[in-house]
Amino acid sequence: MARDDLFAAATDAKPEIPSEPASAWHQPLAARMRPRTLDEFAGQTHILAPGQLLRRAIEADRIQSLIFFGPPGTGKTSLAQIIARQTRSKFERLSGVESNVADLRRVLAAAANRLENTGRPTILFIDEIHRFNKAQQDVLLPDVESGVIRLIGATTHNPFFFVNSPLVSRSQIFELKPLSEEELYQLLQRARSDAERGLGYLKVEADEAALRHLAKLSDGDARKALNSLEVAALTTEPGPDGVIRIGLATAEQSIQRKAVVYDGDEDAHYDTISAFIKSMRGSDPDATLYWLAKMIHAGEDPRFLTRRIVICAAEDVGLADPMALVLAQAAHQAAEFIGWPEARIPIAEAALYVATANKSNSTITAIDAALEDVRSGRTLAVPAHLQDANYRGAQRLGHGAGYQYAHEHPEHFVAQDYLGALRHYYEPTDQGVEKKIKERVEKWRALLDRSKVHAPKPAAARPESEGGA
Repeated sequence: MARDDLFAAATDAKPEIPSEPASAWHQPLAARMRPRTLDEFAGQTHILAPGQLLRRAIEADRIQSLIFFGPPGTGKTSLAQIIARQTRSKFERLSGVESNVADLRRVLAAAANRLENTGRPTILFIDEIHRFNKAQQDVLLPDVESGVIRLIGATTHNPFFFVNSPLVSRSQIFELKPLSEEELYQLLQRARSDAERGLGYLKVEADEAALRHLAKLSDGDARKALNSLEVAALTTEPGPDGVIRIGLATAEQSIQRKAVVYDGDEDAHYDTISAFIKSMRGSDPDATLYWLAKMIHAGEDPRFLTRRIVICAAEDVGLADPMALVLAQAAHQAAEFIGWPEARIPIAEAALYVATANKSNSTITAIDAALEDVRSGRTLAVPAHLQDANYRGAQRLGHGAGYQYAHEHPEHFVAQDYLGALRHYYEPTDQGVEKKIKERVEKWRALLDRSKVHAPKPAAARPESEGGA
C-alpha cells in the first residue's frame, strides 16, 4: 500500500460527519463556545450590561489594570480575551501555578519593545494570580505603573486578602458571580444548536428537564454545564432517524448526580422546605437533617436555607433559647463566606440547634397581636410623661413632666404608665430561658397595671402667652 493510502485509511477510520467543525476532535465544547464578543457573553450583567462601568471602559478602550475574582466557570479568561480583542491588544497568558520570574521578565520585555516599536498595547493575563508570591507580584509593579502592560489577573480568591496591596491599589477589582440557572440553560440551548462551534453539526434533541438539570447541578459553572452536555451528546447512540436524544436519565449520568424530585413543578420545592421547617419546629433532628440533605443535593441556594433557619429560630424558638437566632445568623454569614460544599456544616449545625432547642412562639404571637390592635383599634396617644422633652418649649407643653428614670430605682425598675391603656400582648411561656423571663414579666406587670389604673391625668398645657422663655 502506498504511503498516502496508509494515511487515507487512518482518516477513513474517523466517523463521517460532513458538517463537523475541524476543532471538534481536540477542543472540548466549553473551549469552542467561548464568547467572542460582549454580546455573546453570558451572565455578569452587573458589570457588563449596557451602561455599566466595565462595559463602558472596554468600549471606550480605557482599560487599565484589572483583577477578576469569582468561582470557576464564570468567564474570567473569556472576558480577558474579549477585552484584548476589543482593544486590539496583544494577548499574553501566564499561570500563577506554572510561571516564574523569568517568564514574567520575558513577557514584560517583549511588551515594552512592542509598545515602543509598534504602539500596540499588551494585555498580560495571569490566571490564579494569587499563587504568585510577593516577589513575583512585585516584579509586575513598575510596568503596571508605567502602562507597559495592561494586567488582568484572575483568581478564585478575594484579592483584598490574597493579592499584594500595591498591586490591588493599581487595579480595578471586579467580582464575577456564578451564572444563574436560566443563564446556563440559555447557554446550553445555544451550544446545542450552534453548527459552527457547538453541537449543531449533530442532530441533538434535548428535553427541557435534562438541560435544566445540567444547568442547576452545574452550580453556576458554565464550563461544567457545557462539558456535561458534550459528554451526553457524544456518548448517546443516535436513534434510527439519526437523532441523538438526551433525556433526564442521560443528563443525570453525564453530570454524575441524580435528579432529585424537588422542583420540577414547584410543588415539590415548597413541600420539601415546608417539611424542613416543620421538622425543626417539631424538634425532630433526624427528619430535619434528611430534608436539609435533600435540598442540598438538589442544588438549593444556601442563602434560601439559612434564611428559613433564621426565621424558624426567631418564630419557633424565640426567647426560650435566644442563642438559636444568634447561631442561625452566624450560619448564614458563614455559608456565604465559605460556599459549598463546606457550607453544609454550619447550616446543619444551625438547623440541629433549632430542632433541639426549647420552643416558644410567644414572640410572633405578641408582635402579631400588637399589629392587629394597631390596624383595627383606636391609635393610642403617647402619654405626656413619655413624650420628647429635649427641645425648646417642650416643658410648656407638659412633655416629659413626671417621667421617672428607671435606673435611679431599686432593681432598675419603676412602676409607671408606659402605654396609657391596660393591654397585654406578650405572653411568655415556661420553656427554657423564657421561664425566668416569665417570672420577671409577671412581677413587673402586676406593678405596671396598677400604675396604669391609678395614673394621674396629664396637666393641661399652659398657653404660649403665659410664662417666660
